[in-house]
Amino acid sequence: MCKTGKTLALQVRYLLLFVITAIVFLSCNENNVMSERDRFIDSLMQEMTLEEKLGQLTAFSSGWDVTGPVLNEEYEKDVKAGRCGTLFNAHGVAYVTKLQKMAVEETRLGIPLLFGYDVIHGYKTTFPIPLAESCSWDLELIEKSTSMSAKEAAASGLNWTYNPMVDISRDPRWGRVAEGAGEDQFLGSQIAAAKVRGIQGSSLDDPLTLAACVKHFAAYGAAQAGRDYHTVDMSEIVFKEYYLPPYRAAIEAGAASVMTSFNELFGVPASGSTYLMQDLLRDELGFKGLLVTDYTSINEMVNHGYASDLQHAGELALKAGVDMDLQGSVYLDHLKKSLEEGAITMDQINRSVKRVLEIKYNLGLFEDPFLYLDEDREKDLVMSEEMYEHSFESGKRSIVLLKNEAYNGKELLPLKEPGNIALIGPLGNNDKDILGTWKASGTSSERTTILQGLKSRYPDANIQFAEGCGAIEEDRSGFSEAIQTARNADLVILAIGESAPLSGEASSRTDIGLPGVQEELVKEIQKLNKPIVALVLAGRPLTISHLEESVPAILYTWHLGSRMGDAVAAVLAGDYNPSGKLTMTFPRNVGQIPIHYNMKNTGRPYNPKDSYTTRYLDAPNDPLYPFGFGLSYTSFNYSDLTLSTSSISMDDSLEVSVEVTNSGEMAGEEVVQLYIRDLVGSITRPVKELKGFEKIMLEPGETKTVRFTLSVDDLKFYNGKLDYVAEPGRFKVFIGGSSVDVLEKDFELNM
Repeated sequence: MCKTGKTLALQVRYLLLFVITAIVFLSCNENNVMSERDRFIDSLMQEMTLEEKLGQLTAFSSGWDVTGPVLNEEYEKDVKAGRCGTLFNAHGVAYVTKLQKMAVEETRLGIPLLFGYDVIHGYKTTFPIPLAESCSWDLELIEKSTSMSAKEAAASGLNWTYNPMVDISRDPRWGRVAEGAGEDQFLGSQIAAAKVRGIQGSSLDDPLTLAACVKHFAAYGAAQAGRDYHTVDMSEIVFKEYYLPPYRAAIEAGAASVMTSFNELFGVPASGSTYLMQDLLRDELGFKGLLVTDYTSINEMVNHGYASDLQHAGELALKAGVDMDLQGSVYLDHLKKSLEEGAITMDQINRSVKRVLEIKYNLGLFEDPFLYLDEDREKDLVMSEEMYEHSFESGKRSIVLLKNEAYNGKELLPLKEPGNIALIGPLGNNDKDILGTWKASGTSSERTTILQGLKSRYPDANIQFAEGCGAIEEDRSGFSEAIQTARNADLVILAIGESAPLSGEASSRTDIGLPGVQEELVKEIQKLNKPIVALVLAGRPLTISHLEESVPAILYTWHLGSRMGDAVAAVLAGDYNPSGKLTMTFPRNVGQIPIHYNMKNTGRPYNPKDSYTTRYLDAPNDPLYPFGFGLSYTSFNYSDLTLSTSSISMDDSLEVSVEVTNSGEMAGEEVVQLYIRDLVGSITRPVKELKGFEKIMLEPGETKTVRFTLSVDDLKFYNGKLDYVAEPGRFKVFIGGSSVDVLEKDFELNM
């Protein structure tokens, strides 16, 4: 039979299966039968051999991208043999079509492949890294970004993405903070749900959406010493209070799949933890979808010292409820022997095979294996004007203004008539690192560097560029050119920070200052006594105390993606008034880490008049920049904080309102933040907890009343018995423009 004929025959065969199961379904009592999907999958599974079932539990990487150790270079042979049910890192309609035809035309049962990829902040068109975009505090924007990323990736043949990463992290040494939403579980939960909605849309079988995969379960962001893949050790109270909520929110939003984490938790590697994967994820959180490992994490249980060998590791993972083995080939190579020896059961294998087939069914792949494969759609959507414009919009909204002091009697920013500009620094005309970590398939075409963005925005200005030094190199030979370029300018713009490989997976750092000799370059330029604006590009909070002390204006621009140069230029010019607020606390130095806004008080709170209180000898306790901080080109005044009552019962809610006024001369957006503090608890409580926020736009002189409702659920926490409760007592409520600049009032919760 020719390939086209076999494809048609398989489609007819699956259509007959659909028709038969539908007839059976309609002829039976609705309350006593399985769904049509279940009957179809059960019928298919009855025809499958053990090897074909193990193939469905196996995912291999294509050679098109490398996201870990390369273990299998013969994935095409495995696809044709039915030994692989999922491929990741394969994309583009032409290539995916070739691979899908192998699966549906050259295997016995013609079961279609699932195609996955790490579409973290864009596919070909890149948007700001997730940590940057979280600083927008704009849930609608974030949902749209993931929706557009999914649409572009789906148009290139993909149907599954390993996104969102919802790991909470309080340690900026960990490189993967770039992929998350920062340190707070409340904001992180809101963003996690928004991303799932954006990726999956209203229907998984829409060929412009993807199946989401929530990662990494669980607590991966708390690796000791901020070192990637390292041990995680915490109390169950801390885990459930601060790290679990974003996973819960993503699952409640309908995430189709979850990925296990590399780390151990409570002494057990996640991929072998029955407590995490069954008791918590399946039973407590109610997750019913596909559970996939991270890259070779089953294999790594041997290194952890939890499994004696790979066969044992596979048995532990399957028993824990892990459905798919990503790249490790452990299930494929060893579960047959485990079954023969009675270490696992066929029911356990079938349970996982069914979940794999369910996600393929839900994506519409059985009805049409080529649903996502349309070259015209790919041509129309990939790197389209719609994508490119959104990269610009999201980039502007992700920038955080950290400092804007007067120079010659006037705030340095925005730049209206810049005159002669010297752009200095290794990231000023860099078209690679602006995309940041996990750039997916982002290409060198259609990118805007900072130099290009400035020249486009200021066509009449004299803009000269000098690199000065490399991003990480120790070479100072470019200093003299940079100094001369700056000497001839009216204004110096520094483009400094981290190159893309310095953040992301396997990119932890013990020194999170400016890399290489960049700080030396900055100090040399400062000797010229020119007005300086520092643009800091990074994938994490950096320790930039020297800049804070000596540079009049600082914009934290992160890595913003394809339109970075245009976004930066728009903010510098005041075409967009910066509105970003930090979602991670910035330490003064690494010695302060971990540092986060929702820390506990101590028995000896800091007192500058008493040495025997919690403090450092060589640095202040407070951070360089606090959580929620971010300036604007205008100013906002908060007044008239009002509570609807001074006490509530367990059945009541509390209405909180505040007046916010734009007291400056420019329209701007403000993120109004609400925090609480439980003053006395059976478990000690943090000094502040974020419980609400709203982003508002105000014209100059305009005042808005911002209202929040606090319910008793907002006052709950995990007590010593791991019960989620609200306890009667006194509380404080805070509202302001950051976690430290707040108004406050008291109220009481009664039984």
